[in-house]
Amino acid sequence: MLEKIKQYFIFGRLGVKLYVLAVITGLLSSLAIILLRLTIDYGQAGLFPTGEMESFSDLPWYWLLFMPIVGGLLIGWLFHGLTAEQRNTGILHVIERLSAYEGRLPWQNAVRQFIGTSLAIITGHSVGREGPGVHLGAASGSLLASGLELPNNSVRVLVASGSAAAIAASFNTPVAGVIFAMEVIMMEYNIASFIPVILAAVTGAVVCRLTFGHDTVFSDLSAQMTSLWELPYIIFMGLIIGLLATLSLKSFAFFSNTFTNHPSWLRPTYAGILMGICGMMVPEVMGMGYGVIDSISANDIGIMSLVVILVLKLFLSSACVGFGIPAGMVGPTMVVGACAGAILGYIGNQLVPDISSSMTFYAVIGMCAMMSATLKAPLAALMAMLELTGNPDIILPGMLAIVFSSLVIHDYFKLDALFVSIMRMRGLDFQNDPVSQTLRKISVGAAMQRKFVVLNQQISAQQAMSTLKDSPEWVIITRDRNPIALMPASDLARAVTVKDMGDDTEIDLMQFPASRRDIHKISLHTSLHEAYKALGEHHVEALYVSRMNAPMIERIYGVLTREMIEAHYQLPASVTK
Repeated sequence: MLEKIKQYFIFGRLGVKLYVLAVITGLLSSLAIILLRLTIDYGQAGLFPTGEMESFSDLPWYWLLFMPIVGGLLIGWLFHGLTAEQRNTGILHVIERLSAYEGRLPWQNAVRQFIGTSLAIITGHSVGREGPGVHLGAASGSLLASGLELPNNSVRVLVASGSAAAIAASFNTPVAGVIFAMEVIMMEYNIASFIPVILAAVTGAVVCRLTFGHDTVFSDLSAQMTSLWELPYIIFMGLIIGLLATLSLKSFAFFSNTFTNHPSWLRPTYAGILMGICGMMVPEVMGMGYGVIDSISANDIGIMSLVVILVLKLFLSSACVGFGIPAGMVGPTMVVGACAGAILGYIGNQLVPDISSSMTFYAVIGMCAMMSATLKAPLAALMAMLELTGNPDIILPGMLAIVFSSLVIHDYFKLDALFVSIMRMRGLDFQNDPVSQTLRKISVGAAMQRKFVVLNQQISAQQAMSTLKDSPEWVIITRDRNPIALMPASDLARAVTVKDMGDDTEIDLMQFPASRRDIHKISLHTSLHEAYKALGEHHVEALYVSRMNAPMIERIYGVLTREMIEAHYQLPASVTK
């Protein structure tokens, strides 16, 4: 029964089927996010005297000091003895697997991500749950696609769908989830992927609202701009946010390259020590820090507290993730941006109170400008700002802040997006050029030639003539059942025609003049991008496309040449095959 379902998805045109799978992915992703959120909430409620989440200020100083250290030790133990690839988690892991493994994510990394993130946030590390949520959502789509043995271009769509559903379920912002998946995860806009990604994001948001209600993750961020005279000041704020984003990326690079010669299990403990010392003095910097944003919207926090929280949060979140804490920087980045915006809003109110908007207004713009600059995701930041505030009038000033913060970090300092920078720091070959993007969207099944025959190297003339009656295009030549070369069927026909052969005459398919090509195996599930790379890696001129139908039983479904791949480059990419 399972094999019939796999055949249905592999060889049929996906179309509507992919939309159904996207909804299932959205459901699985949102359930993973809900489980992660409840685990963290109940874990903290069990530790804190008041039973309230992130109420670190209610804990005694020795709890604040030692709790992150214990958390770091537990995380170090969890990842002890693993290879660097096995320790990879978060959004970076998803992007890396999309770049090098066509979106196939191992379930073991996702389990470690869940446990490690829960331990980190419960014990007060300055990290966020959004990056881990994206990992869990993407893994939901990847494992579903792998279980059904879908082609890799469809795996990529379901990975993006799971990522969109994760953001939608985390913030209750479905539109921002869709744009985030396209800008940050896929790093491209593909019309064919939009419908399944939208369906997954809607599913994630609906499940989130059924579980936690209709409110967004922050209590009240409604704000209005008082005067157009504020626009120059908002441009100035964008420049400041750009500098902070640059500082954040550079500090992350610093901590990532610190103590690299020490045992990997010790590095999370160093983050715990640093976190415990700072958290003992300023408990507000511990955990995700969303309470700070709520305090800004309630006008219940002082300017000096904001300055201290901004500085510590920026460096502590970089240190925690840089030292190997398996969690994200998206949430802390937004807190830093909110603090910076609120500080500038306070200064503006002191200088020109009659035409200055509230601290909340500037905090929202700062939060989204910081997110855009760090992740290089301007549209996702704009949509998040719109959905979090429900105020379309905030888009105009928000666009200005986002543009100028991005100009500072990407055009002046020439820094890549956070996750691309990390990949290149680790020496990973990240390719996202237009050719690679296009070839990733097309499965080998859409480009391969199915009119072929498989012949042993030694055949009779009668067998050759019988084979040619079916008008094949290609001949796969085998020796001891192993394909060794690919030859045009016309060359075999020419050889049989020009020689006067009896029916029993033996023909060696590797001896007569013909245009033979070295050949290598590739899976039916791969994309044209992988096929194109395989030609160069194995130094061959053609590929045969195969799939294991049963243990030790392999079937060849088609052949693929470089010319076939190049012929599909300019054709409309489709995920329906």
